[in-house]
Amino acid sequence: MIITENLSRKFDDFVAVENLNIHVEPGEVFGFLGPNGAGKTTTVRMLTSLIHPSNGWANVNGFVVGEQDDQIRRSVGLLTETPGMYDSLSAIYNLMIYANLYEVIQPKEQVEKYLRLLGLWERRFDLVGMFSKGMRQKLAIARALLHEPRVLFLDEPTAGLDPEAAQLVRNFISELKEEGRTIFICTHNLEEADRLCDRIAVFKNRLLVMDSPAKLRAQLYGRKIVIHLTSIDPAWISKISAFPFVNETHNVDNKIIVTLENPEQHNPSIINLLVQEGAMIQFVGELRHSLEDVYLQLVRNA
Repeated sequence: MIITENLSRKFDDFVAVENLNIHVEPGEVFGFLGPNGAGKTTTVRMLTSLIHPSNGWANVNGFVVGEQDDQIRRSVGLLTETPGMYDSLSAIYNLMIYANLYEVIQPKEQVEKYLRLLGLWERRFDLVGMFSKGMRQKLAIARALLHEPRVLFLDEPTAGLDPEAAQLVRNFISELKEEGRTIFICTHNLEEADRLCDRIAVFKNRLLVMDSPAKLRAQLYGRKIVIHLTSIDPAWISKISAFPFVNETHNVDNKIIVTLENPEQHNPSIINLLVQEGAMIQFVGELRHSLEDVYLQLVRNA
C-alpha cells in the first residue's frame, strides 16, 4: 500500500529525509515517530504528492509519486498538524466545499455521516471560527475522510485535545482500522502509538528502526519476568541461571527478575523449580518497558 525506496528530500544544503525504505501493508496502522525537525512532515508531504522527492522512489495505492500525483491525491486523506478551515463558514458548509472538490457522489449524505460519527452534527450550523481546538480537529478528520480514501495520513491527530476528545479520536482510528484502511500516523504521543500501531518506525532524518512495539522492546531490553516471593534463598538464583534459556537472573528485595527469550514457553519450568525448592510464590508478572523507554534509547543512540 505504501512503499519507498531510498526516498530522500534535500532543501539547499539540508537533508531533511535520507534514503527512507519502508513498506506499509494494506490495513496496517503504521506509526512514524521522531523528534521535532526529524523529517516526518516532509515525508508525509512527499507521500501525499504535495512536494517531490529529491531522490528515490515511492508508491502509494499503486501510484508512483512524481508521476501519478493526481491519482495519489484523490486516493489519500490527509490531516495536517495545523489544519486550516474557513472560519467564517459553518461546519457543514466547510465540508460541503471539500466534498464537491473531491467529487463525492452523495456529498450531503457523506457530510452528515462523518459529522454524526465525530459528534459534530448538533453544531453543524455553527461558525468554525467559534469551535474549540478539539472540535476543529474532529472536523478536519471528517474532511480527510469524505471521499473514503484507502490510505489516511494523520499528523498529530490528538495534539492539544482534552482526554475525552482524544479518546474519541483514538476509538475512531481503531474503527477505521477494522474497516481495512491503511493509516499512517505521525505522533509524539508514545502511549497512543503503542496502543494503536501494528508497527512503528523511529525516524531521525533517516530510518533508525522499524518493527512492532513488542519486538522493539524485546530487541532492546529482552523479556523479563518478575517473581514475587515471601523470601529468597540465594541458591535459587544460581539454579534458575543454570537453565539454558535464561539470559540473566538477579534479585531485588523479595523479587527474582529473570531475562529470557520466551516466557510463555519457559515460565512453567522456572515456577516448578521454585515450588520444588519450597519457595512461597506470591505472584508472577512481566516487567514491561514503555515505548517511551524504547524511543528515547533509540534516539539517544542515533
